[in-house]
Amino acid sequence: MKRYTLISADGVPHPSERPGTVGGHRATRIYGRLDCPSALRALDRGGYAANRVFFADEAAAVAAGYRPCARCLPDRYRVWKKRANADAARSRCR
Repeated sequence: MKRYTLISADGVPHPSERPGTVGGHRATRIYGRLDCPSALRALDRGGYAANRVFFADEAAAVAAGYRPCARCLPDRYRVWKKRANADAARSRCR
């Protein structure tokens, strides 16, 4: 049986019998679809694979502190960006 390594919501890798549904990049803390054009292009250029991680689902990626990819998840990215900007503005006002 094939085994996969998935990152859990607390950021810890664990073995899984099922593959992840979203991929991420450990250094940039971005997650996206497995068929994301940006990720596939980066994989083709090399070097990206060493930082590639997988999550069971988007909820696990978000809980682990990853943000959505602007290219393959533009709607989720816009929501994330709006929230991040609002949080930054609140921090500056304190």
